[in-house]
Amino acid sequence: MPFHHRIVGSSMNQNALRISFASCILLLSLLTAAESAVAQAMTKGSSGLPLPRFVSLKAEKVNLRIGPSTDYAVSWRYLKSGLPVEIIREYENWRQIRDADGTEGWVNQTLLSGERTAVAAPWMRANGDNVYVMMRRDSMSSAAVIAKLEPGVVLKIDECNGNWCKAETKGVSGWVAQAEIWGAYPGEAFK
Repeated sequence: MPFHHRIVGSSMNQNALRISFASCILLLSLLTAAESAVAQAMTKGSSGLPLPRFVSLKAEKVNLRIGPSTDYAVSWRYLKSGLPVEIIREYENWRQIRDADGTEGWVNQTLLSGERTAVAAPWMRANGDNVYVMMRRDSMSSAAVIAKLEPGVVLKIDECNGNWCKAETKGVSGWVAQAEIWGAYPGEAFK
């Protein structure tokens, strides 16, 4: 007759196992929360504001430099205020920015504004087709089209709800799909 061992834990051992398991879960959740807080702190620049973030050019003429000081060479010159840029790094009063074309460099913070602007579908410019971003009366794809925006049109953004942004350009105001502009992150909501 075969001999089998049956191992049965006592209720005391099972309770200890449950407590150990619960303790591990609690510790894991605390570590995850702490890690999240550290990640959040790491995504803030020296200004205390989140990185990356969108802003716009305040000045008519803005020199884009290869480093964070006037000692560095100018790599590009912007000649239009209101263009959206993304701040990706901060160093003292200098901001490393990226524009809609992917060009990166450094500008002094005094040349930037917190006003939100966007560019209509800059990635569609090279298509050569008659492609437009539709500006609608309301924030839904079934709403009436009030303007057809060519790729590259600059918009002033009033608010975004995560899917649609209320925007204005040349006296026309309406809603554009957030996925069709550069100047607001996917899912970002603000007023």
